[in-house]
Amino acid sequence: MRVGVYIDGFNLYYGGRGVCGRGTAGWRWLDLRALATRLVADHSTWSGVTIEHVVYCTAAISGVDNPVGHQEQDIYLRALRRTHSADHIEMGNYVHRVARAPLATADRKGRPVLTKPAWPITVKDGAGHDDPDAQFVVSIARREEKGSDVNVAAHLLLDILEHRVDAAVVISNDSDLKFPVQTARERVPVGTVNPSGSFTAGKLRGSPNDGVGNHWWYQLTAADFQACQLADPTAGVRKPKPW
Repeated sequence: MRVGVYIDGFNLYYGGRGVCGRGTAGWRWLDLRALATRLVADHSTWSGVTIEHVVYCTAAISGVDNPVGHQEQDIYLRALRRTHSADHIEMGNYVHRVARAPLATADRKGRPVLTKPAWPITVKDGAGHDDPDAQFVVSIARREEKGSDVNVAAHLLLDILEHRVDAAVVISNDSDLKFPVQTARERVPVGTVNPSGSFTAGKLRGSPNDGVGNHWWYQLTAADFQACQLADPTAGVRKPKPW
């Protein structure tokens, strides 16, 4: 059984940071092929498996905004290529823009709650009366990673439709992947892996018997990250010191 593995790099990174701890070492130097092999062996019932194709979708961190992150990412991508831990690295891009939005705080579920005027900061209307329903609008610099979810979806479906794989593993908790993942399940068994500590997105859930069946779901733990690290150095590349 030829298995294709499709990874949303930023979803995996931020998921790992949440699961393992932002300042914790020992999880970022991740061997993607080793992780895929571990997941399929431990959580699927698939037999005769070969990890045929590992696709890693990410975007280049700006060297202007984040020079350290840019350098560390470059080192990691070099290690993935030299070790063939990833067979293909698909690059999206960052969009930098200024956005305006109402000022808000998060409730217990992370949903936005608009900030209302309250003493000592109040707002007057044109007649000089207090306006308790006024909104504070702020201008912020926004950096958004674009393309990873689309690239994951495109590689997943192309490999399936062109019969290059017999099963697939998708590592992402992005609900935008609902349609391609559901479509994939109609044609091949799919393992859906949530890299974060949050609940698996409802749109990525389903039944093991959907479509062709034999699907499975899993949520990564800190142990998964820690057990699947590249050697240091690996293929002449040393991991960044904080890692």
